[in-house]
Amino acid sequence: MATTFDIQLPHYNRGFHLVTRDIVSRLPELPENGLLFLFIKHTSAALTLNENADPSVRHDFNTFFNKLVPDGASYFTHTLEGDDDMFAHIKASLLGSSVTIPIKNHRLNLGTWQGIYLCEFRDGGDSRRLSITII
Repeated sequence: MATTFDIQLPHYNRGFHLVTRDIVSRLPELPENGLLFLFIKHTSAALTLNENADPSVRHDFNTFFNKLVPDGASYFTHTLEGDDDMFAHIKASLLGSSVTIPIKNHRLNLGTWQGIYLCEFRDGGDSRRLSITII
């Protein structure tokens, strides 16, 4: 049996943000074993799992992605929603819109140093809606 519901994350500035606590605090009691599927309902932000202890990792992610897909590159033609729009779509596609985390003993079975990142790629990004499915 699966349960699906949405949550709204608050607005975050552009960058990589550890949101594990934001998400876990809104979960119902988890089953003994199962899967948690997180899906972001936006095309200019992404989700990923990575280092949860040292903030310099998130800074370095941001630096790397900004060099990989530079802001305002002249070859982008999709600018209807602003100069930060197309590169945000590309970055979101590179990282992806979902993560799946195993559930064990009624808890997310993350590694010691793993956390859930919201990857916000817009300068003026709004709050972000996540769909959560628990199986």
